[in-house]
Amino acid sequence: MTDRLSLLLQQAYLFWTGPAVVYQLVILLLAAGITLLLRNNLTPRLEALAERTGTRQWGHVLGRSGQRLLVPLSLLLWVMIGRSLMLTSELSTQLLDLAIPLLMSMAGIRLLVYLLRKGFPVTPALKAWENLISYSIWTLVALHLLGILPPILQLLDNLAIEFGDSRISLLYVIKLMLLVALMMTLAFWLSALLDRRLRQSRYVPPGLQVAMAKFSRFFLLTLAVLLSLNLVGIDLTTLTVFGGALGVGLGFGLQRITSNFISGFILILDRSIKPGDVVTIGENFGWVQELRARYIVVRNRDGVDTLIPNENVITNDVVNWSYADRNIRLRIPVQISYDDDPEQAMALMQEAASKIPRVLTDPMPGVQLTEFADSGIALELRVWINDPQAGVGSVRSAINLEIWRAFKQASITIPYPQRDLHIKTPLPRQE
Repeated sequence: MTDRLSLLLQQAYLFWTGPAVVYQLVILLLAAGITLLLRNNLTPRLEALAERTGTRQWGHVLGRSGQRLLVPLSLLLWVMIGRSLMLTSELSTQLLDLAIPLLMSMAGIRLLVYLLRKGFPVTPALKAWENLISYSIWTLVALHLLGILPPILQLLDNLAIEFGDSRISLLYVIKLMLLVALMMTLAFWLSALLDRRLRQSRYVPPGLQVAMAKFSRFFLLTLAVLLSLNLVGIDLTTLTVFGGALGVGLGFGLQRITSNFISGFILILDRSIKPGDVVTIGENFGWVQELRARYIVVRNRDGVDTLIPNENVITNDVVNWSYADRNIRLRIPVQISYDDDPEQAMALMQEAASKIPRVLTDPMPGVQLTEFADSGIALELRVWINDPQAGVGSVRSAINLEIWRAFKQASITIPYPQRDLHIKTPLPRQE
């Protein structure tokens, strides 16, 4: 390996002291300068093209992919032009001959990584991972083209630690990490693709979509780890003892987490709760936003998201206002004075309910005389709505306001609490 490195260093010395190196460096610097100018001028136009068009149109694909290919393709174009000029002058082009395959590999790798992550939400973290993967693969390709990859691999393999019959080298660890990262990336990409296809399907219920997406992600990630270990050369049968210990640990230390995880699958499979349902769980009222592996997300009317563990949903009473359908009935109690006509008040209450747009006409609003209370005659208005996710307090408030206006115009009194106080005459005092 030392002789190989010495030979490479000698070749590099002879190469860099050659007469044509200066011309090739000038060509590379000119190509970099022209590319920088093109990137500053064309990148805003490509971004505008991608924003103007939809995500499914060719203009969007052209704009986003053009941003990633602009630098390597522009460099490649000007380097090839410079190489042609030097060949015409019968000058050496060794440096340019090396730069051309490196630039071609950079363009191909950046395009491939972009296509693989297409469909994921664009975040700074995703862009950072994309650049890291692109430049890592390109570095390996560059080392291979330079011919120094084998001695570097040999050096990494010599840095090893032996445990009995086992030998763990730095190269072994790097291979394992790279394989796991690659397999996990492919697993996430496949699960995201499957999830997107399921959400677009009109024949799969929402609850089943979530269940299939979660199961496929768990299965693909597990398969990715096992395949990575197998490709590196780890015998999976040696993990049986570790698997047994892990099972005992799950049974004791991770009991609640495992319970929530299994409860999440039960909720998804029995379809008792699905995204969009209006539920009351304990003191939490709102509509279900997401079904996650460990908890469900319930958003109330204040816009506050409450994370409720799946185990609590399984073991506690849950009121699902939209389990069979979204129609629910509201009861609005009202009292009137004994001096007023209850039939007139009942008609006014029914008319007031019919003025509220959210109140359904089928079934029709109804009014019942429930009891003769201490302070007045107790009436109850019963109305139906089909959008509880929009809140029930606003409907009650609107109906109560209409009833108050109608009673005010008809001079119907809503009584205060009344109590009759009788004072008994004290007995005469006996002398």
